[in-house]
Amino acid sequence: MTRRQKTIAFFVTLCVLLVAAAVSLNVGWILISGRRLAALVFGMVLFGLIIAGLIVYTVFLVMEIKRNEEHDSFINAVTHELKTPIASIRLYLQTLQSREVGEEKRREFYDIMLADATRLHDTVDQVLKAGVARERAKGQPRAVGDVAALTRECVDLATVRHHLPPGAIDLQSHDTTGLTVRGDTEQLRTVLVNLIDNAVKYSGQTVRVTVAVASPAPHTVWVRVQDRGIGIPKRQLKRIFNRFYRVPSLRIKSVKGTGLGLYIVRSIARAHGGRVFAHSEGEGRGATFTLELPRFAGQPDALDPA
Repeated sequence: MTRRQKTIAFFVTLCVLLVAAAVSLNVGWILISGRRLAALVFGMVLFGLIIAGLIVYTVFLVMEIKRNEEHDSFINAVTHELKTPIASIRLYLQTLQSREVGEEKRREFYDIMLADATRLHDTVDQVLKAGVARERAKGQPRAVGDVAALTRECVDLATVRHHLPPGAIDLQSHDTTGLTVRGDTEQLRTVLVNLIDNAVKYSGQTVRVTVAVASPAPHTVWVRVQDRGIGIPKRQLKRIFNRFYRVPSLRIKSVKGTGLGLYIVRSIARAHGGRVFAHSEGEGRGATFTLELPRFAGQPDALDPA
């Protein structure tokens, strides 16, 4: 049993004992004041308030303990995500400063430092986006975008970013016209990039990802991202969208992160009147993420494909 579990068990036990004590006092009060109606009613009301207060106190205390643990996990993850590339960049810079390095090796060092700088930028970007993901931009005009074109752009980006061979990400569009939504194109791009990147990173050594764009209902657009990777335990499918939460992985320990990606995805989907949900048959059997958005039924003069 972890320290957090022991703390939660302690406060739950304390609440039970306090409730039992309150019940005992109330029973005694009833026996003593049974013939005095006003005192009896007052004692029962006071008893109810005490019980409710104890339960509310315990619930909020347990929630606060869990929240503190999530914050600690987040800080540890972000610290690691920041320190590792910084240490790497510093090491290569010190090497370039202290010794003569050939042109080929120098270019290799530059490529590594650029990749580390990109990793730093992505980490900071995720933290910033998580801070505003739940804020709905009221009063701001939203563009009408072609979901199929935006998905194709994100697939091409992931193929280049992860150095994948052609066909590793199979894009399927079941309706080439009219798959439009109204929203913030940049935020929707963030959602799709997160889902596709996760599918690639958790696929293991062989990347086989299917991205399908369809309209299962007249007023709905789906983007479904399916991988054949390590999968997700069914009991954790609802928790993966929580802030700071990461599924413990015993197979791919090299995949790092802050636990904010899917939280950002869910927040943006909700802000656009949609939702996102996951399905997996269990560990080693892959996972499927589905983004559902309300379809735009109008006929705008011009569409924003990107």
